Amino acid sequence: MMCASQAGQRGRRVLLIDHSSKLAEKIRISGGGRCNFTNLHCRPEHYLSQNPHFCRSALARFTPRHFITLVERHGIAYHEKTLGQLFCDDSAQQIITMLKEECALGQVAWRMPCEVLAVTREEDGFHVATGQGRHLAPALVIATGGLTVPKIGASPFAYRIAEQFGLKVIPPRPALVPLSFAPETLAQFGDLSGVSLEVEVSCRNGRFREHLLFTHRGLSGPAILQISSYWHPGDFISINLLPSLDVRSWLMGAHANRTRFDNLLCEVLPKRFAQQWCAAHHLAKPMQQFTRDELNDAAHALCNWQVRPSGTLGYNKAEVTLGGVDTGALSSKTMEANAVPGLYFIGEAVDVTGHLGGFNFQWAWASGSAAGHAV
Repeated sequence: MMCASQAGQRGRRVLLIDHSSKLAEKIRISGGGRCNFTNLHCRPEHYLSQNPHFCRSALARFTPRHFITLVERHGIAYHEKTLGQLFCDDSAQQIITMLKEECALGQVAWRMPCEVLAVTREEDGFHVATGQGRHLAPALVIATGGLTVPKIGASPFAYRIAEQFGLKVIPPRPALVPLSFAPETLAQFGDLSGVSLEVEVSCRNGRFREHLLFTHRGLSGPAILQISSYWHPGDFISINLLPSLDVRSWLMGAHANRTRFDNLLCEVLPKRFAQQWCAAHHLAKPMQQFTRDELNDAAHALCNWQVRPSGTLGYNKAEVTLGGVDTGALSSKTMEANAVPGLYFIGEAVDVTGHLGGFNFQWAWASGSAAGHAV
């Protein structure tokens, strides 16, 4: 809709084809129904890609301020939550309505629901065969997203079209997704569902300080969703359970106490988790019985709890898809396929994946705007 509205308002004749019977369901369900539509601190380093510089051009030319101006022009009230995240005061439906009104200003035509049966390229342009007839256009923009939440219409359509025209696709996988425990870890911590704590979690070159949430299958919460984009099967994730404390000094200061280690830990961590973590690490004994080396080891374990997830909860629970159409095949300025003039890929279909907190929507707006001004 962003791309279609911009192209239409430039005077281009635009037909928007959507196979779904419900418009923009991914917007509607986002942000708890209030749509985290952008982030004030949007920068290229908040994105993952095989080419981390690819997103710079589009993001620089359509910034969060541009989208906020659009939101304000439509009279949509919004508020900032933590870390620059912007949400509608009322409903995500307001963003959908806004985009549809922008399309109306550009006299965009619609075919919805409408299945695309085939796409071919001839000398006179792109031929799109649909369940409602054939269409011909000099330019074709693929904005069909990734594989996340298949029950609302996600499909590999974009990847199939890219491969049909000889473009490489970076293998997709779920991102911003809860992680599952291995059986032995689930046996130790699986009954902590609902327990939450602030942590710093790291894996590979990702590091985030936010809340972690235990679930009946493993770990979730913002910190885990963020690190899941960096995690690969077989990796450990490292969790600092007490990022606000100098843990070694704190433990050494309590060394003379008669209290048990697990009771001491209950002062700074949720009780059930503290007790079960200490039991798993064989630390449930009085502080006075620890040697200094043992306390050093305990401090290290608290700051560097090593967890090896068994996997993710998959596309049904993921926020976005990592991977997609290789950016090496596209123009960073226009999103056009270098080897196929007139063919464009935007949004989640492309190998550009943002952090949690409005960054993926901003990429959708920015890449859509880039293509909308180029077609």
